[in-house]
Amino acid sequence: MSLDWDIQEATIDSVQQAYRDGTATARAVVQAYLDRIAALDQDGPRLNSIITVSDTALDDADALDRSFGASGELAGPLHGVPVLVKDQAATAGIRTTFGNQNAANYVPDEDATAIKKLKAAGAIILGKTTMPDFATSWFSTSSVSGVTKNPYDLTRDPGGSSSGSGAAIAANLALVGIGEDTGGSIRLPASFCNLVGLRVTPGMISRNGMSPLVVPQDTAGPMTRTVTDAAKLLDVLVGYDPTDDFTSVARHHRHSGSFAECIKSATVTGKRIGILRSAFGDPIDAAGAAVNDVIDNALEELAAAGAELVDVEIPKLDHYVSFTSLYFTRSRNDMNQFFAENPRIGIASVDEVRRDGTYDPHLDLFEGITDGPEDPKSDPDYLDRVLAREEFARIVTALFVERALDAVVFPDVKLPAPTHDDVLGGRWTCLTYPTNTVIASQLHFPAVSVPAGFTSDGLPVGLEIMSTRFEETTLLQVARGVERVLGARRAPALTGGPTGTGA
Repeated sequence: MSLDWDIQEATIDSVQQAYRDGTATARAVVQAYLDRIAALDQDGPRLNSIITVSDTALDDADALDRSFGASGELAGPLHGVPVLVKDQAATAGIRTTFGNQNAANYVPDEDATAIKKLKAAGAIILGKTTMPDFATSWFSTSSVSGVTKNPYDLTRDPGGSSSGSGAAIAANLALVGIGEDTGGSIRLPASFCNLVGLRVTPGMISRNGMSPLVVPQDTAGPMTRTVTDAAKLLDVLVGYDPTDDFTSVARHHRHSGSFAECIKSATVTGKRIGILRSAFGDPIDAAGAAVNDVIDNALEELAAAGAELVDVEIPKLDHYVSFTSLYFTRSRNDMNQFFAENPRIGIASVDEVRRDGTYDPHLDLFEGITDGPEDPKSDPDYLDRVLAREEFARIVTALFVERALDAVVFPDVKLPAPTHDDVLGGRWTCLTYPTNTVIASQLHFPAVSVPAGFTSDGLPVGLEIMSTRFEETTLLQVARGVERVLGARRAPALTGGPTGTGA
C-alpha cells in the first residue's frame, strides 16, 4: 500500500484513524518517513538531524500490521506511531552515541525505560537524533555528527541539546520525537523549530538508560507538533520505575487521569497568566526586539481570547538563576558515575575524554564541567547552592499562590535561532547565552514551549509556559488553550522531499 495523503503535519489521531479506515498501514507510514529522511536529511538540504536510522523499523511496522489485521484492534495507545529519539537514550540493537565519538559504535543490549514504555504502547522507534557531546551545549555541535541545520533557515542552528529531535520533527521526518531537558534542551530547540516541547517535573519520567548531566534536573520529554500529541506521549511515559528512585514522585499523578483527556476542551478563558517582563529581551537590540514583538502580539491575542494577564516579578531572579546552577559543581560526578556503571559504552570518564581531546572543541560547558570537582561536596558553596534552590522554589511557588496564577509566561530565549557562524565563532559562552529555559529547570518546575509566531524574517519564536511542581495537567491545559488561540505552528518550506509515499 502507498499513502494517498500528505504525511506532513500528521498527528497521532490522524494516522491511527487512517489505520482504522484501512487507508494506511504502519509499513506505508514508516516508509513515507524513511523516504523523507533520505530526501531531506541525507540529501537535498541535508539537515543532518538523524544520526542512525533503525534497520528494523519496517519489520516492526509489519508486525503491527499483522496484529491489527488479525484482531482489528490497535496494539496500544501509540500503535504505529514512528518516533525519533534523542541519542541520549539507550536503544537495544540501535547504536547510541550520546553525541560523542568515543561511543560511535556502542550498541546497547537493553532499552532505556522510556523506550520500553514507548514500544509497549505500540510505537515504532524510527531512529536516533543528533545532539552535542553528552548534551553539553545550547547548540548542535557534536564530535560524532557535526552541525545540524535549522529547517526554517539552513544557515542557522536548531538549538540544543535535543538538536536533531527539534529539526527532524519540525521537518516532518517522524510523527513525534523524544528529547531530554536539563537546562532547556527540549524547550530551546522547540522554540527555534516551531514545536511543542515539554519538560515535566523531574522524576515523572524515568531517566534509566539515559546519560545524565545534573541528575536532580534531568528529564526526558516529548517534542511534537501539537500539544495533544505531547499529552498522548506523556500518558505513556509517566510512571514509577524501580530503577530510578526519583520516579516515586509519579505518585502525585495517581488521581489526575489521562493528560490527553484533560486537555480536550481546554481554553485560555479565565486562566490567570503571569507575564515575567524581566525575562524579555533587550528592546534596543534588534534581535531581542523581534522576539519581544512576537511575544507581545501573542499576549494580545490571548488577552482578547479571555486570558487574565498580570505582570509579575521574581525577586533576585538573576542571582538565583546564577547561584543555583550546578553544572560546574556536580555534573562531572554524575556523568562519571553513569559511565562507571555502564562500562560497555567504552568511556572510562569525562576526564579521559577531556584529556584526549575527543569532543567537539566548541563545547565550553563540557570543559567547565571537567574542570569542576570530582565530588560536588568538596565545593564549599555546594550546600548553599542547594539550599538557595529550595528557597528559589518556595519564593516562586508563593508567587503562584499569592497571585492565584495558573501559569507564568515569557520567551524561551531572548533571541531567535543563531547562525552557525555565531555558534562556531564563539559569540556566546554557555553561561552568557540568553536563554530563559534555565528558570524552570533550576526550580525543578514543569514548563512547555508553544509556538508563538515568527519574526519578520521568518524565524520561529516560542512562548514558554511554566507552572509549579506536579502541575502538568494545568500546564498542558494552558498550553492547549494557547495553541488554539495562536495557531502558530507551520511546516518549514523545504524542497526535495516526498509528501506521502510508501511501498
